[in-house]
This record gives sequence, C-alpha cells and structure tokens, in this order.
Amino acid sequence: MNIYQDYIQEIEERKSQGLHPKPIDGAELLSEIISQIKDLDNAHREDSLQFFIYNVLPGTTSAANVKAQFLKEIILGESLVKEITPAFAFELLSHMKGGPSIKVLLDLALGNDVAIAKEAASVLKTQVFLYEADTDRLKEAFHNGNEIAKELIESYAQAEFFTQLPEAPEEIKVVTYIAGEGDISTDLLSPGNQAHSRSDRELHGKCMMSPKAQEEIKALQAQHPDKSVMLIAEKGTMGVGSSRMSGVNNVALWTGKQASPYIPFVNIAPIVGGTNGISPIFLTTVDVTGGIGIDLQNWVKVLDESGNPIRNENGEPILEEKYSVATGTVLTINTKTKKLYNGDQELKDISKSFTPQKMEFIKAGGSYAIVFGKKLQTWASNILGIEIPTVYAPSKEITKEGVGLTAVEKIFNKNAVGLAPGKVLHAGSDVRVEVNIVGSQDTTGLMTAQELESMAATVISPIVDGAYQSGCHTASVWDKKAQANIPRLMKFMNDFGLITARDPKGEYHAMTDVIHKVLNDITIDEWAIIIGGDSHTRMSKGVAFGADSGTVALALATGEASMPIPESVKVTFKGDMKQHMDFRDVVHATQLQMLQQFGGENVFQGRIIEVHIGTLPADQAFTFTDWTAEMKAKASICISEDDTLIESLEIAKSRIQIMIDKGMDNHLQVLQGLINKANKRITEIKSGEKPALTPDSNASYYAEVVVDLDAIVEPMIADPDVNNEDVSKRYTHDTIRDLTYYGGDKKVDLGFVGSCMVHKGDLKIVSQMLRNIEKQNGKVEFSAPLVVAAPTYNIIDELKAEGDWELLEKYSGFEFDDIAPKGEARVEYKNMMYLERPGCNLCMGNQEKAEKGDTVLATSTRLFQGRVVEDSERKKGESLLASTPVVVLSAIMGRIPSIEEYKAAVEGIDLTTFVPSIKELVTVGH
Repeated sequence: MNIYQDYIQEIEERKSQGLHPKPIDGAELLSEIISQIKDLDNAHREDSLQFFIYNVLPGTTSAANVKAQFLKEIILGESLVKEITPAFAFELLSHMKGGPSIKVLLDLALGNDVAIAKEAASVLKTQVFLYEADTDRLKEAFHNGNEIAKELIESYAQAEFFTQLPEAPEEIKVVTYIAGEGDISTDLLSPGNQAHSRSDRELHGKCMMSPKAQEEIKALQAQHPDKSVMLIAEKGTMGVGSSRMSGVNNVALWTGKQASPYIPFVNIAPIVGGTNGISPIFLTTVDVTGGIGIDLQNWVKVLDESGNPIRNENGEPILEEKYSVATGTVLTINTKTKKLYNGDQELKDISKSFTPQKMEFIKAGGSYAIVFGKKLQTWASNILGIEIPTVYAPSKEITKEGVGLTAVEKIFNKNAVGLAPGKVLHAGSDVRVEVNIVGSQDTTGLMTAQELESMAATVISPIVDGAYQSGCHTASVWDKKAQANIPRLMKFMNDFGLITARDPKGEYHAMTDVIHKVLNDITIDEWAIIIGGDSHTRMSKGVAFGADSGTVALALATGEASMPIPESVKVTFKGDMKQHMDFRDVVHATQLQMLQQFGGENVFQGRIIEVHIGTLPADQAFTFTDWTAEMKAKASICISEDDTLIESLEIAKSRIQIMIDKGMDNHLQVLQGLINKANKRITEIKSGEKPALTPDSNASYYAEVVVDLDAIVEPMIADPDVNNEDVSKRYTHDTIRDLTYYGGDKKVDLGFVGSCMVHKGDLKIVSQMLRNIEKQNGKVEFSAPLVVAAPTYNIIDELKAEGDWELLEKYSGFEFDDIAPKGEARVEYKNMMYLERPGCNLCMGNQEKAEKGDTVLATSTRLFQGRVVEDSERKKGESLLASTPVVVLSAIMGRIPSIEEYKAAVEGIDLTTFVPSIKELVTVGH
C-alpha cells in the first residue's frame, strides 16, 4: 500500500468521525498526488486535483515547498494542467503566505521573462511574510539596477500590501449566543483534556463547549445566514485562564469566516463579548485572527443615593440588566460610529474595540500581517533612503511630565523598538519591544510550530537571548498520542533553535520539567521581557506575559512583541507573618484583602501587579507571581533587594549549569550565554553600577494595595464554590476562605502537591510532615490518596542529596519510572502517596484526573469546572486550592483539618516564610 492509499484509508476513518480529510503537510504524499495529476488516465486524478488545490497547508511545510515548485512549473509552461492555468497558479501562490512561495515568486519576478516577471511582481506586492533571505535577494537585485526589484521595494515602502486591502465593513450584523453565565474560561472553548488534538483544527473544533451548543450555533447560522454569531459570557469575562490560541481558533471555526478558500480549517474574524469584557490574553488571540472583542457592560451595579453599590445579604453587589443580549438577539456593530445598536436603539459605546490599531488588524485579517507589514515597510524605506511614509495609525504615545516610572514602564522603555531618542513613555502607550526569553509548551507547541510554518519562519530570531520548549503538559502519560506528537515537536523546535526538553537525537535524559520553572531559572535579568505559551508565564525576574501559540511564534520569529504598556497596581506588605502560616496563604490573602479594600472590584484585572517582595528569593517569590494569572492580572513584577536578587541569580546559574552538564545546550551555546549574562548582571549589582530594578518614588499607579500580614491568622483556601446559587460566582478564584469555615469535617478524596505553584521547599515540607507524623504516631497512614509531582528533575536531585527524597520514597506506593513511563492515565487511586514524574500532572487535566465527583485539595492553580475533577451523578467535582501543609495533612486525615490540628502538625516545620523589606524599594529623584 503506497502513501496515497494510506491517506485514502485515513480519510475513510475520519468520515466515520464526521471529519473531512486531514490537511496535507508532507512532501512525500503531495509528490504522489502531483504524479497522479500529471497522469491524465489516473483513476485518482480528479481527487488529487482537489487535494492539491484545496487541502495543502501553506507556509514552510515540506508539502508547501512541493506545491510551490509545481506551480512554478505550470507558470513556466514546463507542466500543463488544464484545470490550473498560469493565472490560477499565481493565485494559489498568493495564498501560500510565505517561505517556498515567496522564493518561487522572486525567482519568477527576477527572471528573464518580462510578462511573467510583471505578474509575479503583482502577486509579491500583496505579500508581507518576507524574511532576510528574501529581502537580501531584492536588495541585491535593486542595487544591480533591476526595475522589478525597484518597483517592489517602492511598493513595500508605501505598504501597498495593506493600503490596497478593502476597509472593514461599516455595519456588521450579529446574532447573540450566550456561551455561559459568569466567567468563561478558555477551557470551555478548548478543553485541556483534548490538548492532543489541537494541531488537527477540525477534530479539535468538535470539543468546543458541547455538541448541543454546537448544534444551537449551527441552527442560529441557518436562521440568520447574513449575520455573524457573537459568543457571549453573560455576567462574566470571556476567555479567562489559559492563553490558548486553540480557544479562539475553535470560536472562529464555528462562528468566523474562512481565511482563504485554499487553506482548510483556518478561520478568522470571530466576534466575542462579555459583560465584563474579554480577558487580556484572550483578546490578544482575537486580534491575531482579526476578530472583535466587546466589553458589553450589559449588567451594572445598582447604586444608592451616594453612588455606592447596594449589596445583597451575602455582601455581593446587586446587578441590574441594562440591556438584553439573550441568545438569538439581533444586534448591529457600527465600526464608524463605534457603537452597538439594537435596531435604531444605541446600546453601548464600544470604541475600545475599534482603536485605530484594532481597525488595522480587522482590515488585514489579523495582527501578524500588521507586524510583518511594518517591518517590511521600514526595511524598504531604509533601502530607498526615505522617511517611512505614514500609512499605519501612529502608535499611541503618552508622556506625563514630572511623573516617574513604574517598574514595568522602565522595562518597556528600555526594550522599546523605534522610540525617538530621549522619548519616555508611560502606561497606555503602544510599544514595540524586543523579547529576551521565549517559552513554548507541549500542548500548544504543535500549534506554535504550525504558526511558524504559516508565517514562513525557519530559524529563531538572533535577538532572543534564550528559548525553551517544554515537555511538562504531557509528562504524566506517555501514551500513543504523546509518542506521535512530542518527538515531532521536539525535533522541529530543536532545529528551529530552541533548547528542548527532549533531545531528538536521544543523547540526554528526557526532561519533563514544568515550563514556568525552567523559564524562571533561565531569566537572568530583571529588566527582561518574557513571552511564554501559557498563562502562568509569570516570572519573579523581569516581566512575563502568558501568550497564545501565535504570539509565541511571532516572538520566536521576530524577537519582538507589540502591546500597550499596562497600568500597574503596587502591592506592599505590613505586619508580621505568623509562624504557622505558609507563604501560599499570603498569596491567597492578597487577593482577599484586595477585594475587601476595593469593595469587590478586582483592581488587578488586566494590569501589572508590582509586588514589593524584596527579601524573597526567586523560587519562593514565584509562588506569588504564578498566582497573579488567577488574580486576572496581565502580568506581575517582583521588586527585590540587591542581595536577594544576587541570591536568585546564583541559583539560576547553578540550574542552567546543570542543564549544560546534561547536554542540553545547542550549537549557539545559548545556555552558556545566559550564565555569562548572569555573571555580568551580578557584577553590576555588586559594584553599584546598576542596582536591582526599582520604580521611581514619584511613579503613578492605578491603585495601591497594602497586605496586612497580621490579619492572616489561618491558612487560606481558594474555593470553587460549586453550589453557589449565583452561577456566575462559581469557579472563580475570588472566593477565599479560612480553614475554620470548613469546621474540621469537610471530606477530602484526593490531595495533590505539584504543578508550577510548588518549589523545592514545598517538597521538603512534605518530607518534614511525614517525619513528624511518623515520630508522633509510629507510622504514617493516608486516609486519602496524595499525589506528589516535583516541578523539575533538578529539585529531585537536590532532595536526594539532602536526604528528603529517601523519606518520600519510603512512604510512596508508586514512584515514576522514566525507563517505563505510564502508558495510560490513572483513573482510580488508592489511599497512599504517589510520586509522579515532574510536570503539570493533575493541574493540566489532559491526562491524569481525579475520580468524578471527588473533592480534591491541591496546591495547583486551576479551579475550572472539569479540569482536575469532573462532576459525577452523585455530586459536583470540587478542586480547592491550598498550601502544601494543608494538602498533606488533609490527605492523611481524609478531611480538611481544624486550625488546632493544623497548628499541631506544622509545629517546628520550616514553612515558606516571608519578612517584608524594612526599607522602601524605590529610586528617589526621578
């Protein structure tokens, strides 16, 4: 059976799942298809033509290379295909986006046939995905007097690839669909347990929301063929949680429009709305697809005569409906007046959805075309020696005289690209910035690889200091899906220039370390900007932004990102931390106290949390920054004392050195380069040449939160509140309760210590507690299972050296084996401790699960419905989040302990403590 017959067999198998043929990305299959097209008597010729024209992935796939070459043959008359004329061949090349297609078009444009050269040039004028190899050819031809090259460069300088595009329609008719009440996580749109299928867009689309919801959307489309379906989060925020491009891809697949008739299952222009707007990360993915995100504000707080919110008996603000967006409501979006209408009735000013920059994304079909277009225009203008013509909307620049800079404003100004000398920008300004560190994770990595192929990128940008491809999200179970996907991903990323968790050549041990922990170690400059393919890309050095797979690809390919400088909220601490408390409790209490201080308003949402953590090294401080994703912050920044930062950098250096010793560095010696940069930074701090980053004393903040450590007297638990009568209040991360609330009798079915929220100290706490209980009772018995997953192998090595791992092994009923990793997910647990492979484990929800209906107490971050535990017929699944000592004790007791039981269990144990800085961490005189 040949490769084509294998493909036909796969098509038949997909038919049974209600799926179309899988898009072709391989050269071997497409070469076979082309040979069948050339054979006029071939029985498969007609099908082969359809596959060739409509079912080949564009960009730099090996199939795209074969397709571009065959189209070149047709244009030159070397192959005759009556169904594909030279004119049609040019049209097909115009939809291939870059890479091989650009090379072919340049071959033709710079060739000797004048007529063909002019046609090729007319197509090239519409293209933006050109890289150095392409622009170098144009530059050389231009200097050699080639008229076509001159014509192309002049066209690029005028950005005709953008100006010749049709404008966005003035009116867009929509019909509403309520996707859910309350915050809608990207897990609803693209469930974590279906992560393996994300790169197969059509298959993954089947998992969005539910089959019932999909049928309802199709019914609305049939009823309103002239309208777009707008997906809405009623009484909540749309797209909270993970930074998942697959979520917006699914929304676009069901409610958007096809990007090109010749590219399968790539849709653009989705329209989404939320009572409380769209989460910042999700809004980025909407921009990537040229879509529209609307802050509806259709429910508002009822105010008393003094303008204060009126509250119900639970202390929650009472809301009233300003206007209805119930499913099936027909609305009109006007992009000129920038308002939302129901018939002639004006409902809402939505100008934030239609800034000049967002209008450009809509016009260009997505933000990538704008990013690459600006780079191409700048290059062309430089070649011609002219000022860049004003085509794109000018970047918003805000400068406040006499006002100092916050930490994030300082970082953005330092890394800004194209900023006039001496210009200083404040929050709200739009900025292009260089990216220092980039992270790709393994469940979105295949999509990142696809994005890199589609934007024709072949090698990492030289301005990126370091980039890492993790294996943590698929670490728990090495099943057939992982075996098929992960080696392919690692090879692609390794070839692209990333440090990879697995070595494609098999020369070093496969690392499944949690991506955030590795990025936290390889970030060696607190002035760095980090982009990572996960919402928990929140480093304790530098400022890090969780991003979708496309933004990660863009950062890898260009070394840049574009975004407004966010506002900041300053967080400082007062009082003393109680001896029996763990720093995780401070993290939860910060959220609780912030909500109390601001009357229930989450001032963190969409902003930078500038936390003056001062004395806490990077490992421990990461617990705070990691949780800021759950606080709905855009990012966070740690302000450290000089000595603490040096300590953190020394730890980072030692861990990077271990990676080097294991053979993980590449031919560019990226890891060694990071150590060299860390040494330079330490020297700068010690000499006083460049102290640790601090904000100016006269910086301007949106708000300031002071956390009172004296008020934290009990461990704090984040509760999904699954039975709250108000659906919109369930599964948020805002319900923070103390231990006493549970009365010492709430049953716990499973404990989990792991994910990115724990550090080495947490694993030591587990061993110390077991040692204590053994001493008190003579033995340790678990009344509920306890799953323990270290974040990294380095931590396990350190625990082995210090004697803690031996104790953990003693009480474990299961210990991971890398030589024979689990081939199937665990679905049932015994009352014992499981030492699992380093990685995300239960927190990810794509492999391991608690039993349905369980109450899980975990150190992880996610409260999403169905993520860690699904509902059963008997009860709703609950995933409560707490500190390591609370989780361990609860698993041993089979219930949440009382405060007295907890205090007794942790006596003498070295918990993660925190003493705030005694000095104010600011730069004076700016």
